[in-house]
Amino acid sequence: MSDEALIVLDQVNKYFGPLHVLDDVNLTVAKGEVVVVIGPSGSGKSTLCRAINRLEPINSGTITFDGKPLPAEGRPLAKLRSEVGMVFQSFNLFAHKTILQNVMLGPTKVRKEKPAVVRERAMALLDRVGIGNQADKYPAQLSGGQQQRVAIARALAMQPKALLFDEPTSALDPEMVGEVLDVMTALAKEGMTMVVVTHEMGFARHAANRVVFMADGQLVESAPPAEFFANPKSDRAKDFLSKILTH
Repeated sequence: MSDEALIVLDQVNKYFGPLHVLDDVNLTVAKGEVVVVIGPSGSGKSTLCRAINRLEPINSGTITFDGKPLPAEGRPLAKLRSEVGMVFQSFNLFAHKTILQNVMLGPTKVRKEKPAVVRERAMALLDRVGIGNQADKYPAQLSGGQQQRVAIARALAMQPKALLFDEPTSALDPEMVGEVLDVMTALAKEGMTMVVVTHEMGFARHAANRVVFMADGQLVESAPPAEFFANPKSDRAKDFLSKILTH
């Protein structure tokens, strides 16, 4: 992890009508850092994640990525989105394209890279996430866990500077969660900058450099995982942990 900031949110506010979903949020993510965002439902975690690549515009404050403010639209925004990969709850794969075609699509269409080069990278990435042997299948022929691993490979195919994960395992059957978290843990170890919104506390403990706890649109607490889980400082975090860690 470097000391260099890659993502900086400064006094970020976001409203949905009267609802204040991001309330003066300040957050800095260093290059190579893995930040896991946890908190009760409706705390603003997903909105925070989506604001970082401008899927969700903000009302005030600033967000900078790699030293530059987030562009509002057009080509610069497309470039930003190719540098900040996103993995969602639902896999969003194109049903009529093979796994390999899904992974190749971004670099060939958005970046206009040569198909032969992209194909080689895509195959290497599918191997890396453990499904190289499924390259010619269609999404419907794969399990949810396999589809989510394709989605991760697809995000990596753009060679992003950071990856955002918005509850990547919450739509999966329990037995498939581990295979996706294993891929994410490996990426974390390799030094990929990651912001991960998740309910998986085991992943937060083992893979995060830092846990950020959100409640009611506010960033309540931020600490290394060992410290956060052993000794949360705020009542909100204590309450949250007592509810989830006793079951």
